[in-house]
Amino acid sequence: MPPYFQHYLESNAVCVVIFGIMLAHNLLRQDRQEKLIKFDRTLLAFMGYFVSDTIWAGILSGVIPANDALVCAVNFLDYLFMAAITFFWLRYAMTVEQVPNRDKTKTVIALLCPFLASTVALIVIFTVAPDLLLEDMRSTTPLFRAFLVTVPIIYIFASLFYSLRRVGGETNPDEKRKHVYIGCFPLIVIVGGLAQMLLLPNGALFCFCCTVLMLIFYIQAMEKQISVDPLTGLNNRGQLARYISQGTRKDGSTYVLMIDINDFKRINDNLGHAEGDRAIVIVAEALKRIVDARTYPTFLGRYGGDEFILIAQSADAPEIDRMIGEIRSRIEEDCFRKQALYVISVGIGFDKIEGDSDTYQKCVSRADDNLYIDKKNCKLNGQTTILK
Repeated sequence: MPPYFQHYLESNAVCVVIFGIMLAHNLLRQDRQEKLIKFDRTLLAFMGYFVSDTIWAGILSGVIPANDALVCAVNFLDYLFMAAITFFWLRYAMTVEQVPNRDKTKTVIALLCPFLASTVALIVIFTVAPDLLLEDMRSTTPLFRAFLVTVPIIYIFASLFYSLRRVGGETNPDEKRKHVYIGCFPLIVIVGGLAQMLLLPNGALFCFCCTVLMLIFYIQAMEKQISVDPLTGLNNRGQLARYISQGTRKDGSTYVLMIDINDFKRINDNLGHAEGDRAIVIVAEALKRIVDARTYPTFLGRYGGDEFILIAQSADAPEIDRMIGEIRSRIEEDCFRKQALYVISVGIGFDKIEGDSDTYQKCVSRADDNLYIDKKNCKLNGQTTILK
């Protein structure tokens, strides 16, 4: 076996195993949300490309006997998997960025149009005039290489568009970095491919570049799951428990606010769960902006479903009233600004921790009771979530 092919085989095999471990771990999880499913499809596309690329390396090295049918098939698979990687990453980016109507049939068909048109054209040329795509048994023409990169470039720029347009309006530095990384990830992968072509044409730099980047992304995602809600990026219940275990500050008043979307079920039932997720994200982002503007210590988390918890320390009753008014105004403004299919109304209940004998748990319970009183008042006054 030639050293070139042996190195290529071993490198791609290692990368496939690493991607397989990530995929297996994801498939065994109980909370497989939309983002995770689309991320897993990207992993599968990468694995398919590594296998196809290894077969091509075997043909180039003479280990695998070449014939017209096999050469055409392997190059066509390279094209399919490269397009699939960028397509599934675009779908993942659209999910992370909560693009509306991303799962509607018309949207999916529109996204598939470049791939379908290119695939049909490629099949026709392979059938009618394969010499236009393959110069000989072991080299491709510029036309085929154009097919190989055109569709991925379209999907890469679409990913950049959906992710980077969120950067300008984002105030949280961590969120800005997330948008930039998701949008630029395919570009970094392409840079790895170019680096292999220019610096190490007989090496497996591209597969290692892809694997390292995906592994870094995956590890960061796993770390966030320990304390962060995957949909909203807010603190989760585990982080709330850790925060509460630290005790109450003694140098000021502490208020607990429970926040819940009014008639949230109407959004899910009429517009689908993807739009329901978007509504939760709209509320979460509005809450983050309100909290970020405060100078006193706060804790913000997703309590569960469409319910949120906000703990404000060193605050007073007038300030809590002002904050509640800002929360409702901001959510309504964001619904119009983001052209949502609804105007969200929220119920808000709060209470104050009274003295050393009181606890967070008791205060949360009282605030939750007050939340449902407020939700009833909202419904009686016609201040509920409105579908446009």
